[in-house]
Amino acid sequence: MPEKFDAIVVGAGPAGIACAYELAKAGVNVLLIERGEYPGSKNVMGGVLYRKMMEEIIPDFHKEAPLERPIVEQRFMMMDKASAVTFSYKGMEWAEEPFNNFTVLRAKFDQWFAAKAVEKGALLVNETVVLECIVENGKVVGVRTDRPDGELRADVVVLADGVNSLLAKSLGFHKEFRPDEVALATMEILKLDKKIIEDRFSLEEGQGCTIELFGDATKGILGTGFLYTNKDTLSIGVGTLLSGLIKHKIKPYELMEYVKTHPMIRPYIQGAEPQEYLAHLIPEGGYNSIPKVVAAGVLVVGDAAQLVNAIHREGSNMAMTSGRLAAETIVAAREREDFSEASLDEYRKKLMGSFVGQDMKKYKDSTHHFDKFPQYFEQYIPMMNKAASQMLTVDGSSKWEKQKKIWQDIGPAKQKFKIARDLFRAWKVMK
Repeated sequence: MPEKFDAIVVGAGPAGIACAYELAKAGVNVLLIERGEYPGSKNVMGGVLYRKMMEEIIPDFHKEAPLERPIVEQRFMMMDKASAVTFSYKGMEWAEEPFNNFTVLRAKFDQWFAAKAVEKGALLVNETVVLECIVENGKVVGVRTDRPDGELRADVVVLADGVNSLLAKSLGFHKEFRPDEVALATMEILKLDKKIIEDRFSLEEGQGCTIELFGDATKGILGTGFLYTNKDTLSIGVGTLLSGLIKHKIKPYELMEYVKTHPMIRPYIQGAEPQEYLAHLIPEGGYNSIPKVVAAGVLVVGDAAQLVNAIHREGSNMAMTSGRLAAETIVAAREREDFSEASLDEYRKKLMGSFVGQDMKKYKDSTHHFDKFPQYFEQYIPMMNKAASQMLTVDGSSKWEKQKKIWQDIGPAKQKFKIARDLFRAWKVMK
């Protein structure tokens, strides 16, 4: 292995691989370092890949990538203990090329994606831990690994080492993230016959569906659950803020079992066999938690830069876009032979000007708002479900009587005003 590279990328997730691919494609001598046995072995996400952002890196990737199912329906389930109000959109335009998004299994997809980067000329080294960045005269000039003679030099280093980026922290880019800035997601892969999947989710052959779970899926804690269809497996999981788990003294695996046995979910997974159990930290702090992402000789991308849209459950698309923009910045800096902070700051400007920065800014206060006011999940979803039940139950009462009863159940004028105020506050942080 040469001692000096043009660029070193730490972490072979969507952001790191995207960056290495674009750099290699541009003729940059790039080293991609992965701590796992292979790319994807330690990477976890709900399992949805967005076509547009991936296609900007590899056009027509869907014709050869190991994808599970193109998603034709997205459902949103507002859950109480024994009921659910469900909203959905199903569109046949999503069943045709070039599709909208796909379910994926990271262990398969990341290996394929990394192999494409290697085909372009990137050097991939697995089972290697980067211990620290090498800093000289205020500039990052390489990394030190756990391998013998593991000091490697480069003109620029890209940190794609995940939500709890110890390397970015060691450089002073951020402090230890608070429990209300990080979520813990647990997920299981359940084996189920593909025909049964299609029958239970009302899908035609090869089509996919996602269900996002709100309310009782997390026992009222800020977070969401999910159930996604793969070819012959289901991905089921739940993610909540660490602060919520600590406050309510709930263990992650207990919450997972609760979701699996919930009467609204149990019929979907009946007869499925557990294949794999995964857990992963997810950045949830939003725009206000984005750390410093540029310094002399170093850039920060993906989860390491806290780039997750918690409201729309988007992360991989933001990660890949940040990796691509970092690569573009490095290629331009290489042409100028200038890897100073001022030169590399073009990455930050591009990132904040893209949909990534704009969406992060749009929802900058949403996570903290819903965490501060738990009644949205603890009270208002059950209230909505109860109202739906009363209105749709045929018991001889007139609809006028039902509406009056629902209105009375909400509570006195003071409670109605409080709900109206909360709805207005939610609108303000989401608009």
